[in-house]
Amino acid sequence: MGRVTERRRVVRVRDGAVSERPDTLVAEEPLEIRLNGEPLAVTMRTPGDDFALAAGFLVSEGVLGSPKELANIVYCAGATEQADGTTRNSYNVVDVRLAQGVPVPEATLGRLERSVYTSSSCGLCGKTSLDAVRTTTRWPLAGGAPVRVDPAVLSALPDRLRAAQKVFDRTGGLHAAGLFTPDGELLDLREDVGRHNAVDKLVGRALTDGRLPLSETVLLVSGRASFELAQKAVMAGIPVLAAVSAPSSLAVDLAAEAGLTLVGFLRGASMNVYAGEDRLALPVRRG
Repeated sequence: MGRVTERRRVVRVRDGAVSERPDTLVAEEPLEIRLNGEPLAVTMRTPGDDFALAAGFLVSEGVLGSPKELANIVYCAGATEQADGTTRNSYNVVDVRLAQGVPVPEATLGRLERSVYTSSSCGLCGKTSLDAVRTTTRWPLAGGAPVRVDPAVLSALPDRLRAAQKVFDRTGGLHAAGLFTPDGELLDLREDVGRHNAVDKLVGRALTDGRLPLSETVLLVSGRASFELAQKAVMAGIPVLAAVSAPSSLAVDLAAEAGLTLVGFLRGASMNVYAGEDRLALPVRRG
């Protein structure tokens, strides 16, 4: 299995003094995701929770929505040659097998033909059109379970997320995604070099545990809120997505269209609400 962190030599310069020391870095390796034996996507990720990552990716693709639709996930033989001439499994290829009778959506079949590459910063590169991305969710947010969140609760979430990040403390190079209750209780947290991978790991774990849809949760992501993160929240039935940085224009458009509450620039007691403000217990507006 791949390691989450690796050690590398670094030359350190501090106040004119130069020293040499080892440094702990976050690992980044490719993961090829296959569906029923056919190549589907390659993503750059931090090793760990690979099966959850693959399952979560397929939730966002509209392929999976229940653990009953999943037959199994296995590592494929992906051997790498060692210095001594032996080989070992790279653990960088997984195959997701669907249960008998589970159909593969048309949009996903198109991706199988193209064998899409996804980077650690963009979860949906290769989508040919906006319509192809906006897959119909199984759990529409509009008219769903009523969720009410106090802005003071939201304000406390970034600190709680940061305090729970174990690998970040050693590397400073990981994104995090945290799943919270509307009262601010941390339900799950995943770290990865790619923020979209961290979300997929959260959603994939929820799928295999039979907890989808996540209709009474708040998703907090480090960094910005991109379109693909908004899509992943919608596809998992998550009603509230918050980010510590800015959203993209397409993320805001999707949130408004799908009924997703989207919060950006969540820093201390300050935040910008871009869509779905009805789920927040906001004070009366002035002026």
